[in-house]
Amino acid sequence: MREAGSRPLNCLCGFLLLGLASCGGSPPKSTDIVFVSNEGANEVELIDGATGSALPPLATGQRPRGMALSPDGKILYVAASNSNRIEAWDVAGRKRLRLYDSGTDPERFAVSPDGATLYIANEDNSAVSFLDLRSGKIVREVKVGPEPEGMGVSPDGRLVVATSEAASTAHFIDASNGTLLDSVPVGSRPRFVLFLAGGKTIWVSSEQRGTITVFHAATRKIVRTIDLVPDFPGAEPVQAVEMKATKDEKRVFVAMGRGNRVAEIDPATAKVVRTFPTGERTWGIALSPDEKRLYAVSGLSGTATIVDLERNEVVRTVHLGGKPWGAVAAPR
Repeated sequence: MREAGSRPLNCLCGFLLLGLASCGGSPPKSTDIVFVSNEGANEVELIDGATGSALPPLATGQRPRGMALSPDGKILYVAASNSNRIEAWDVAGRKRLRLYDSGTDPERFAVSPDGATLYIANEDNSAVSFLDLRSGKIVREVKVGPEPEGMGVSPDGRLVVATSEAASTAHFIDASNGTLLDSVPVGSRPRFVLFLAGGKTIWVSSEQRGTITVFHAATRKIVRTIDLVPDFPGAEPVQAVEMKATKDEKRVFVAMGRGNRVAEIDPATAKVVRTFPTGERTWGIALSPDEKRLYAVSGLSGTATIVDLERNEVVRTVHLGGKPWGAVAAPR
């Protein structure tokens, strides 16, 4: 039985900050900042992870979407899709450091474990670009299926995985030389790549099919398909988009797109154990650095939902406006 992850916010405390509903008591301790790419506002919004209070946004290029931190957590990389560039921002000072040519229409990207390379999905060009961050140049382009989006790199830096939305295919690329090793069909419109078990296992989410295809990384063979549809027998859409796992890998969270929720999966059983209600069209999720909170951003409602993972309940909703797309959390 799935456990609901929210409770009514019906105590008599009214508003907390900037249109933010809360239930009184001492304000939670501020420990992290959440960066939210807002493709409808050409900004990266900043909110305090504990309170949801707004901070001055970062003005970016057009249609910011995918984001990632450098391995040391000091630099935030942002894909400005319609500006055909990757922006590097100083996390602490919130100043833009550099602009990189990304190739056409960058969407998601992955940062190599050594922090030297970005692997970028160029949606319009059906390619994955290897961007050398030291020289600022694209050093390799690997052709893949149409409309690549999801990107992942193994913890040892040897394997890159890209997903092609239009071809419903996962592409496996040798990071050392750009060789396309394999292309394997998965569920329709794959969206995200998650490496687990020290890189031995790869999860690929399917938006339209509502499944997660699990690969053995060494053989690139499918070992399991996690079907979310039976857990949601109602009329709501069952989709699987972005995924995040806790460091101990005991909890995996899946943004469910137009299903307007985040599902939690127990990786040991591959079963949905609970869900958290969110805003409309939830694509991006992030975990706080201490893993006590989950953040989910929803493009159609223009909101960010904050979930307390110790109590397993939604604690506040932040109204951002625009079209929030992705989320990254960094220590404050």
